[in-house]
Amino acid sequence: MPTRPERDSWIAIDDLGPFAAAYPGRAAGLRHLLHDHPLFAIEALAGLAGRLPADHVEHSLGNLAVDQDPEAITQAALSASEIVRTIAENGCWMVLKKVDLDPDYAALIDQCLAEIAPVVAPRTSAYQRREAFIFLSSPNSVTPFHMDPEHNILLQIAGDKTIRIYPADDAAIVSQLQHEAFHRGGRHRNMRFDPAFDAAASDFVLTPGAAVYVPVKAPHWVQNGPGPSISFSITWRSTTSDADARLHRVNLGLRKLGLDPARPGAHPRVDAVKVAAHRLGKGLTGGVRRLLNRRRDRSAY
Repeated sequence: MPTRPERDSWIAIDDLGPFAAAYPGRAAGLRHLLHDHPLFAIEALAGLAGRLPADHVEHSLGNLAVDQDPEAITQAALSASEIVRTIAENGCWMVLKKVDLDPDYAALIDQCLAEIAPVVAPRTSAYQRREAFIFLSSPNSVTPFHMDPEHNILLQIAGDKTIRIYPADDAAIVSQLQHEAFHRGGRHRNMRFDPAFDAAASDFVLTPGAAVYVPVKAPHWVQNGPGPSISFSITWRSTTSDADARLHRVNLGLRKLGLDPARPGAHPRVDAVKVAAHRLGKGLTGGVRRLLNRRRDRSAY
């Protein structure tokens, strides 16, 4: 195993240029130095999987379709630690959630986030709800088409995979109604997929030492390579991601009142009122409606 470079920086500073040019709205590739870190050795990960709460460990068989039906997903009859130790041959996909609860991994996350803070904080505010996830995938596994509510940097530790990322703001891929349903919660993350979406996609091939920034709610899916894969995902929320979530929740409430909310961005001042009302606890319906009832054009909601 290669010796870890003796330096304080884990994400190579030379690669922050593309990240800075893209953040927060576009995907971007960068480099990191975590691929030989001892916290990502198989035995270290098996121990982590064994001590995490059960609801922080998710796994399934990895032979999934891009548009996988959540109801048809099956699991292997193995313990979490056994899945980690046998990931090369058990045919599984696994995610260890909120590994930042572990002090060792929390310190590593803090170190990584400190490096990119000069880019992040001026544009989308200080970090909110910092979390981290570790993904383990058997050869040729697929992570189906989905989107996530956080800013995310996915760092490849071992093996290789291709992640196909789609624009976050393309209404032909994710409609306003789908955004509203996403923020309502209670649904599986997997989304409908149409091969026609690929015309707008960008592929990032991840090998050890490579990473990619995935913007908030940028749809994506992942194809694992011919060997087992380990990836480390560092995520955070921000003032802008929080506002986006609140805006869609308010629009969903207005839709339940029989209104037809305008798309986000069409009326920025109205959007700001909706977000402010939600933050003040006015509710998704009555409070917002009272704040906006002076507008004659109901489509401006």
